[in-house]
Amino acid sequence: MRVEMRKCGNCGKYTLKEFCPYCNSKTYMPIPPKFSPEDHYGKYRRKLRKEIGFFAFRRWSDAKEG
Repeated sequence: MRVEMRKCGNCGKYTLKEFCPYCNSKTYMPIPPKFSPEDHYGKYRRKLRKEIGFFAFRRWSDAKEG
């Protein structure tokens, strides 16, 4: 049996359930997909990073400011 840890996007706690037991929001898999030389979605991922900026989601970069 494969155990898959999930992370809550709202409160940041880890769980095994699809919905967070603390805040009832949907959880996601924090593990990135495996690398493949035939990256079928790479074009779309690079386009998204270019549109919104690659460093827009890095939380640790904002911690040094305040």
